[in-house]
Amino acid sequence: MTSAQTSAQPASQLYPGQERFVAPANEVKLEAVDSVDEDAPALGMWQSAWRVLRKNPLFIVSGILIIFILFVALFPSVFTHVDPRYCNLSNSLRNPSAGHPFGFDQQGCDIYSRVIWGTRTSVSIGISTTIFVTLFGGLIGAVAGFFGGWVDTLLSRITDIFYGIPFLLGAIVLLQMFTDVDSIWKLVATMTLFGWTEMARITRSAVLEAKNLEFNTASTALGSSPARNLFRHVLPNSLAPMIVIATLSLGQYIVSEASLDFLGVGLGGNTVSWGVDISNAQTLIRTNPMVLFYPSLALAITVLAFIMMGDAVKDALDPTGRTA
Repeated sequence: MTSAQTSAQPASQLYPGQERFVAPANEVKLEAVDSVDEDAPALGMWQSAWRVLRKNPLFIVSGILIIFILFVALFPSVFTHVDPRYCNLSNSLRNPSAGHPFGFDQQGCDIYSRVIWGTRTSVSIGISTTIFVTLFGGLIGAVAGFFGGWVDTLLSRITDIFYGIPFLLGAIVLLQMFTDVDSIWKLVATMTLFGWTEMARITRSAVLEAKNLEFNTASTALGSSPARNLFRHVLPNSLAPMIVIATLSLGQYIVSEASLDFLGVGLGGNTVSWGVDISNAQTLIRTNPMVLFYPSLALAITVLAFIMMGDAVKDALDPTGRTA
């Protein structure tokens, strides 16, 4: 029997005359263990999430892209001085030239200018819809989860009804009634009406978990009202999943706006938008594919940036999903 096998046996199983082998102290290599600073303050959820985010390459790349996209949306005149609505049929489908790096579309409009100015329309619709969906859906879900009983039953059934309506189909049917209205707010209102249900369900689940924690019980024992407990204690501790779903949904709303414009029920042809330009260029995909390529590329990069940001935020705020 080898020495390794001997050392692995407990003393009660040693045979007569068999000795226990113990390795010499100088052969035992102990790895250094970092000491724990007991005086260091405990990190909160948001501080811990930031420490994870700032080391995540996905967050850094998406953050740079989003900052650039927002800058373009806020200050489009920095990148072009050409009026995106000025069109001259004599320039129809002309190739790129000095001052017009993307060329011209079928109506003789400068494609580069329309891509730059279209950023403001698409991004503002996506951000506005996300804000309203978060506020409305979050409030419905929070009230349902916190008060329970018949309130929860009523609001949950209403949520289920709207959840069962296909988002795109419902938006198309409703927007058909307002085809003569050329405003971004009709798209924001329509997408909010059919998009709040997922936020409500996520918020309800988070509030159901948070309301049973000790801080809510202690606040109730000190005489705090239910409304104060909900908005002062429970809802702030339920923000993490709400922020995750809002970040992930923002890119989806930008895609939905472009899809509705493409189908002809969104913004009118006079509006500078990526969806409108993609719809106008669909017939040129064989003869002049670059007219369709540039607004599609801008849409894809923007949506990808927000989806990457949502994935990074999800990994940071969800401890079970962290890899480091």
